[in-house]
Amino acid sequence: MKTPFKNAMAAAPRAHPGGIAPNVMKKKNSQKKPRSGVGPSKVQVQTQAQTQSKKNLVGCRIQHIWRDGSKSSQWTGTVLDQVPVNPSLYLIKYDGFDCIYGLELFSDQRVVGLDVLPTRPAAARVTDAPLADSMIGKAVEHMFETEEGPKEEWRGMVLARAPIMTSWFYITYEKDPVLYMYQLLDDYKEGDLRIMPESNEGAAAEREPGEVVDSLVGKQVEYAKEDGGKRSGMVIHQVEAKPSVYFIKFDDDFHIYVYDLVKTS
Repeated sequence: MKTPFKNAMAAAPRAHPGGIAPNVMKKKNSQKKPRSGVGPSKVQVQTQAQTQSKKNLVGCRIQHIWRDGSKSSQWTGTVLDQVPVNPSLYLIKYDGFDCIYGLELFSDQRVVGLDVLPTRPAAARVTDAPLADSMIGKAVEHMFETEEGPKEEWRGMVLARAPIMTSWFYITYEKDPVLYMYQLLDDYKEGDLRIMPESNEGAAAEREPGEVVDSLVGKQVEYAKEDGGKRSGMVIHQVEAKPSVYFIKFDDDFHIYVYDLVKTS
């Protein structure tokens, strides 16, 4: 069904005793954009995108050229969300890609010729709402095909139903803390997804009724990399089903990372 893929990259912050660890994975036949070329600048934007209100991009289908140095390619996708603590940042699901990208569409120099398409994402109805709701916040085992043929097990956590494309789910993995998006109901029915039983330890770690957890959304984060350098970013979202788990957007990367920032050791 899918193939895990690891991509070497900077070490991740050590704030995830819940088992979320660094690495990057992608689905079979999916691709990731080049990681080079970091930093905001001016963007060339087509007239249609200039006249489109930035607030109205959510739910739109977009298309643009991705230009990184001398290389360029065309990307088409759906804008899922606009980040409230950084309104210039959008979360995008590109066609043929499994991970969610965080881009400042109107200020990233690599985004060229941004165009808002007249089509909208096709409406999809969830066929089994109780099952879909029961998955949220659960640890799962997700089976992926390897290039050699045998399936490989990836443990992860279902974080939420995705916005806009509501038959899809946000998920992340122990081996890979990047935010991904799959149609997990299909995988479950095909036997490629198994919901793990909740452990007593995990249940005990959840909030007590009435307990208030201070949100870290909007906070700047920084950590030391193995090479002695520093990496900084912002906490952009708190997972409702697991309030200690957050989405982080690092300044030098367009992927969205998922970490448990409260259950630290």
